[in-house]
Amino acid sequence: MDTPHPGVSTVTKDALRDQLRAARKRRPLEAAALLAASVADVATEWSEVRRAATVAAYVSVGSEPGTGLLLDALVAAGKRVLLPVVLPGLDLDWAVYTGRDSLAPAVRGLFEPTGERLGREAIGQADVVLVPGLGVSSTGERLGQGGGCYDRALPRVTPGTPVAVVLYDDEVGVAVPTEPHDLPVGFALTAGGVVPLVIPG
Repeated sequence: MDTPHPGVSTVTKDALRDQLRAARKRRPLEAAALLAASVADVATEWSEVRRAATVAAYVSVGSEPGTGLLLDALVAAGKRVLLPVVLPGLDLDWAVYTGRDSLAPAVRGLFEPTGERLGREAIGQADVVLVPGLGVSSTGERLGQGGGCYDRALPRVTPGTPVAVVLYDDEVGVAVPTEPHDLPVGFALTAGGVVPLVIPG
């Protein structure tokens, strides 16, 4: 059963985002570092990732669960890793990650790959897609940062491809308000493991 995150008193997306962001900022830096290592371990041991040739992922920023170690672990495991490049209209292009020296500062405090742009449809090449978020319900409704980038990108994922949102453990099972354009995700990936989510219908 989904429960509001502690302190959430309204069902609006903006209010829920504010509460979840505040909770993230209160987490100690030491915990974030340990979690980044655990996320990398969990992801690389996940059977879907182990079988994958291409993984679409992202570069974490700020108080997000860290993905730096994960990206390097994926490359070390021989995976082709696609990272997003934010376009002016907040859609996503994609480029291959080859290591930390292939990243450069970008808009909104993000870091993006500097290699050849592969086009918006390149996410359809991924065998697994890892996405950011602030929370997810037990039925896969994901709460993003509000820019709508992944609302635009996820419809291009090949049907049947596993999509997992990377979160802290207590951000799974949150009551997330939904809108018609929201696409559910199939899994939550946390330091504690990969949680399958029940997608209605």
